[in-house]
This record gives sequence, C-alpha cells and structure tokens, in this order.
Amino acid sequence: MAFEGLSDRLEAAFSRLKSKGSLTESDVKEAMREVRLALLEADVSYKVAKDFTAAVTERAIGAEVMKSLTPAQMVIKIVNEELTELMGGTHTRLTIAQHPPTIIMMCGLQGSGKTTHCAKIAKRLKGEGHRPLLVACDVYRPAAIKQLQVVGEQVDVPVFEMGQENPVIIAREAVKLAKDKGYDYVFLDTAGRLHVDEELMEELKNIKAEVHPHEILLVVDSMTGQDAVNVASSFNESVGLDGLVLTKLDGDTRGGAALSARAITGKPIKFVGTGEKLDDLDIFHPDRMASRILGMGDMLSLIEKAEQQFDEQQAIELEKKLRKNKFDLNDLLTNLQQVRKLGPMQDLLGMIPGIGKKAKDIEVDEKQFDRIQALIQSMTPKERENPDIINPSRKRRIAAGAGQQVEDVNRLLSQYKQMQKMFKQLNGKKSRKQIQRMAQGMNINGMDFSQFGM
Repeated sequence: MAFEGLSDRLEAAFSRLKSKGSLTESDVKEAMREVRLALLEADVSYKVAKDFTAAVTERAIGAEVMKSLTPAQMVIKIVNEELTELMGGTHTRLTIAQHPPTIIMMCGLQGSGKTTHCAKIAKRLKGEGHRPLLVACDVYRPAAIKQLQVVGEQVDVPVFEMGQENPVIIAREAVKLAKDKGYDYVFLDTAGRLHVDEELMEELKNIKAEVHPHEILLVVDSMTGQDAVNVASSFNESVGLDGLVLTKLDGDTRGGAALSARAITGKPIKFVGTGEKLDDLDIFHPDRMASRILGMGDMLSLIEKAEQQFDEQQAIELEKKLRKNKFDLNDLLTNLQQVRKLGPMQDLLGMIPGIGKKAKDIEVDEKQFDRIQALIQSMTPKERENPDIINPSRKRRIAAGAGQQVEDVNRLLSQYKQMQKMFKQLNGKKSRKQIQRMAQGMNINGMDFSQFGM
C-alpha cells in the first residue's frame, strides 16, 4: 500500500519522542531529521521535504509544545496538521457549471489510467443522480475508442465517438449533444503520449480553446516516482490544471511523488484510484490520508464505504428483527456478503482508529468468509430461520454439503448464539433510534473479527 514505508519510518521517529518525558530543541531537530529522511525515501522531493520539516520544527520548538504535559503527542499533532496542509488542507470538489453541462478534460500520459478513471468518476457521479457522457478524443492509440466504449458499458454511461475525426471537432460536437440531450457532465478522454511533447500540448490547448472546460484534471500514475512531479509541472505550465487524480495508490509504491506533485503545482488532489475495479475510486481527503499515514485510522472513510454498500430497505427489515430478537442465519449471510463488498478485511482494519498500521501484522483469513457462506448455504431455509432444529444428523449433512467438518458447523452455531445474546442485551438497553443506527452500521460494528483468523 502507498505510504507504508513512510508510515513505518514516521512511527519509528515518534516512538523515540514518546519515550522521553520532556523534549529539548535538539530532540525535536533530531526527530525532524528522521522525518525528512523518511519523506525523501518515500519519493518526496527535497525542497518539499525541507520546507515541510522546517515548518514543523518552527512550531514544535515553541513554548506551547515544550511546556505541554505530553510534548511528543503535541509534535505528532503538529506533524498531522502540516501533513494535511501539504496534501491540500481540505477536500476540493469538482466544479459544477452554472449552465450545464460541466465539461471535464482528462489529461495524462499514456498508461496512467486516464480512460479507466474517466469511467470511474462518471460512475460515481451517475450514482449521485447525474447524467454523465464519456467522449472519445483519443484517436491515435490503437483500441482507445473501444476501451472507452467497454468501460462505458460496464458503468452504464453512454460514449460519444466520431472515429478518427479531429479531437477538437469531436469535443465540440460532444458538448452540443450534451446540451441537446440533457447530459450534465461531459468527460473528454484526451490522447496521451509516452512522454510530454509539443504536439500533445498543442492539441490540448486547442481543445481547451474550443470548449472551455470547467475542470482540467491530470491523471498521475503514483508508481512513476519523481517523474510524476515533472509531468504535473509540464501539464500545469502548458494547459493549466485544476486538479490531480492519483492512480495505483493501492500498489507497492512509496507515494511521496504524489505529495510533491500537489505541493509543487499547488493543485488539489481530487480523486485517488485504489484498485483495478471500476468501484475502486475514493474522494481525496487530505486530513484522512494524513491520519492514515500516521497510523491513526480513517473511520469516516470506512463509514462512507459501508454507506455505499448499505441497502436502506434491508436495514429497516434488520432493525425490526433486532427489536424482536429474530436475527437469523439469513441475516448473517446477507451481512457477510455486504462486508465482502467493502474490500479486503486488512484494508478495512487499517481504517479503524487504534489499529491503523498494526493491521498489516494481523493475519486475516479471507477464505473464512467463503467457508461460513458455504455452511449457511448448505442449510435448508427452515434451518437458517431456526438454527435450534439443527441436530447431529443435520450437522453432518451441512458439513458434507459445504466440504467441511462438523466442528466447523458447531463453531458457526456457537458464534451465531453469541451474536444473538449480544443483540438481546443491547435491545434491552438501546432506544429505537440507537437500534436503527446499529442496524445500519452492523456490517462493521457487529462483526466478530476473531472468526476470520484474528
């Protein structure tokens, strides 16, 4: 995962501060040297790393920290605030045109993930009730138009294309169509190159002059290291950027170039790609990312992930069952399936405050999800609704049907009874409103992580 190395180095630097009851100026400066080295190793540019540690040092050697009862925690707080500021301070939303459509020109080098992320952002907007249109302006790369059509079909967003026509004409006609048909977002998937060149920049300038996009977003591959900074600077100088989209942030990348690109261009990071699936896109929140880098978790993003997968009608039904103590194995199966949609369990654990970086040391048996689902699916409808009728012969049949042992059936039933007991106790103490919240958040809060090998 990106920033993992940076996170580990920062933790080591701060652990030495925590071992001291009080801090001296030399303690702070020594820690900041470690922080600067950590940033440089993470591919943050030298100037950005130097300016960052200078700002932290200036604040950290102040009287507020030196006289604090917990000076190490005050230093970490300052680093968190400065790291948040380095990444943009606050989340920046996409511009919304006063008179639709909002035109977004997507730029980037070939292979950065530009076409895929056009579809990812369009899918998110469609889910919010908008009507996006994808436009194939890359007429040079083989199969570029076909690729956009494929991802457009996958996210159920229409694609406008005119074959090998001039990209400027394609963009102009697409905007006309969007106005006529009522599309409120137009994504121009422009051509890329293997490197920055004059021909590419000239074409982008011509498209910009013709349709006047409200947003020009640069898609940056986080794996490219310091070259990402040079690319971002070149695009910004030539066409003027409004924001950045970072891709492959889930990969084994140091990630610091992303911080440098933001600091050097002064343009906000608006989205981050966190995987290959078309759902793997997150809105970038500098404060949340800073907390994750420092091992403080990111509960807000975890809750948002749950809300995206959360079925309101199912939660209403679940609330009724919880209030009547009628939670059965069908409900358990439904919730397990929803949890799986949130992503790898280890990533989810990393977002929980108090676990943070420790999540990578926790061995998670993801296959346990499959085993539990197989056991429940081997049961008859009556057995799922009333597990008390499951006698020894039924257990043997269920175990055989799921390719498991009777002991596994016993373990599942035992865990189910524990959950039932917990819900019964909570039902006696909670108000209806609190039970509703529990039903809506049960995907996370109701899980017994021990059953997944933790």
